Amino acid sequence: MENRFEHFSLDIFNISRYWNKIATDEMKKYGLRGTHALYLLMLDGYEGEITAARLADLCQRDKADVSRALADFQKKGILEPYSGPRYRATPKLTPLGRTIASQIRARAAVALDLAGQGITEEMRENMYHCLDLIAANMRGICEEGLMDQ
Repeated sequence: MENRFEHFSLDIFNISRYWNKIATDEMKKYGLRGTHALYLLMLDGYEGEITAARLADLCQRDKADVSRALADFQKKGILEPYSGPRYRATPKLTPLGRTIASQIRARAAVALDLAGQGITEEMRENMYHCLDLIAANMRGICEEGLMDQ
């Protein structure tokens, strides 16, 4: 019989796996990787106000991966060339980058609408509230350690 741990772990794993597959399939159209979708959308949302280090923190990704992605974006004309020191730069999307981000955002909305079929707005709000609480509590556990009960 499945208990809470298995149920939670398997659901989170499957959601993540399927979301990554969807993102990978969508990003292939632009010659990019699935993880690039989140970077692109975050850059679009924080236009000119976020450093690569902050992007890595927000996305919970390795700084080296973010740096490689930003270099790829520049090569593809999605990101403007840096002006000044790279480590303090605030990457800015080109018009092409903003167009791609807009297209990715629209496709993500379609995917979320399809994945959320049968979920009311109240259920969705409760789900996100619960996920936010769980994530914050788990972060606290990781920072403070798992206390013996």
